[in-house]
Amino acid sequence: MKTYQKTKEAIAALTPEQFQVTQNSGTERPWSGEYVENKDEGIYVDIVSGEPLFASSDKFESGCGWPSFTKPIETAHVNELRDTTHGMIRTEVRSTYGDSHLGHVFEDGPSDKGGLRYCINSASLRFVPRDEMEAQGYGAYLNQVEKLS
Repeated sequence: MKTYQKTKEAIAALTPEQFQVTQNSGTERPWSGEYVENKDEGIYVDIVSGEPLFASSDKFESGCGWPSFTKPIETAHVNELRDTTHGMIRTEVRSTYGDSHLGHVFEDGPSDKGGLRYCINSASLRFVPRDEMEAQGYGAYLNQVEKLS
């Protein structure tokens, strides 16, 4: 079984924006993220720990300017915390093993898929294409990535 953890090496390899988002609970500008319009098949993993977070099958276009997903791959890899910053009450989403700030979850997602919208910063993610999942140790999640063709 693959293990996931936050390491000094992983933190040192982050770009300034990735560090600001994941370690300081920052937010990238809307529509600026690498994965906002990504429609490729695969999974999204934590940029720090590598833990699997979201599948392309659960990604949808919400119009909010950040990648949006209806659910995590494994709920055990995503912690939800109360966030009262900026004069709002929201639910922050953090990775379990990497303790990376990912974004927030809202209750305005597609009702036919559970009604949740995980609004996630691209800077907190690394995309693993479907064709590389097995080689990178994520073969167990292939069943969660539907073939689009």
